[in-house]
Amino acid sequence: MNLKMFAGLGLCGLIASGTMAQTAAPAVTNLWKVRLPDSGNESSPALAPDGTIYQGTFGGWLAAVAPDGKVKWKFKTGREVRSSPAVADDGTIYFGSRDWKFYALTPAGKLKWTFPTGAWVDSSPAMAPDGTVYFGSWDKNFYALAPDGKLKWKFATSNLIVSSPAVALDGTIYFGSHDKIFYALAPDGKLKWKFATGAEIESSPAIGADGTVYFSSTDGNVYALRPDGTELWRLPTGGYTGSSPALDEDGNLYLAAGSSFISISRAGKLHWRSGLPAPLDTSPAAAANGQVYFSSPWLYLGAFGTNGAYLWEFRAGYNFSSSPNVNPQGIIYVDDGRYLFALQPLTNAAPLVKSSWPMWRADPQHSGRVQKLN
Repeated sequence: MNLKMFAGLGLCGLIASGTMAQTAAPAVTNLWKVRLPDSGNESSPALAPDGTIYQGTFGGWLAAVAPDGKVKWKFKTGREVRSSPAVADDGTIYFGSRDWKFYALTPAGKLKWTFPTGAWVDSSPAMAPDGTVYFGSWDKNFYALAPDGKLKWKFATSNLIVSSPAVALDGTIYFGSHDKIFYALAPDGKLKWKFATGAEIESSPAIGADGTVYFSSTDGNVYALRPDGTELWRLPTGGYTGSSPALDEDGNLYLAAGSSFISISRAGKLHWRSGLPAPLDTSPAAAANGQVYFSSPWLYLGAFGTNGAYLWEFRAGYNFSSSPNVNPQGIIYVDDGRYLFALQPLTNAAPLVKSSWPMWRADPQHSGRVQKLN
């Protein structure tokens, strides 16, 4: 079938066995939608503790939206913003732009500082507990900045970096590069170890409660590495993927792989696979109601159950090409390239599941730090 035929059937018609099923009834209501400054976007919304939603756009804007859907302010950069913003404990918003700069804004939308790089910044930042901000660039360098914008150190790779970093409890920073290498750096920027894959790494790592590091490569594998860099397991997915894993409370992984959505046990065994209408590289969010939310570009926002059952889809948007976010009340925020939506589940609304890495960038603030479970 071609993409138009798939879109007409709806994702609910595709299940793991390949047979057709009835389309599920809508399970969310649209609380509001707000028009973004321009069309086309891959930046995922981040949430501040006060409920403000920060959304980057491909036209170079960062928009701040109040919990009631009113635009608070807009900030313009020089080029596209593909990097997803991150919100620090003091409210500072960090993000990169394709104007070769990394930005820090106040909660009021005022510029605190910029840091120049040698190329695009598509990597989304991670923040250490001491306030250090980490990100990569197309200039092949990985950067560590102090909260005042001063360079602490940079680490050179041999190809561009679009992967967003993850920070472990011991301060180790993990990220991948287009040089096909996965890196582990100490907080001082020294290389701890590196691990070679068969192709470019575009996805971002997730960290398990036991310190295991999970990531996918465009070589078609999902990898699990111990904190010392030795391989625990790898699983061929059968497809290219730039999707990053989300973990539930039992450590099971959920992510897209080519034209499939898959669930993998923490031991590396495939739980289930469900077909998708088209390839996607967005990343899911696992909620405490047993649902896993994901975006399907040009089609809809959908939800799987952790058992692989397809539950519902929201099709009122345009191009859901960024990863969704979930606030503590269970409201789902997602951007369709034109509007930012706030979606309320009709029943069983729930926050993110209590796990070490329940969503893209680990938490609603997009800290990129593993979550403590006790």
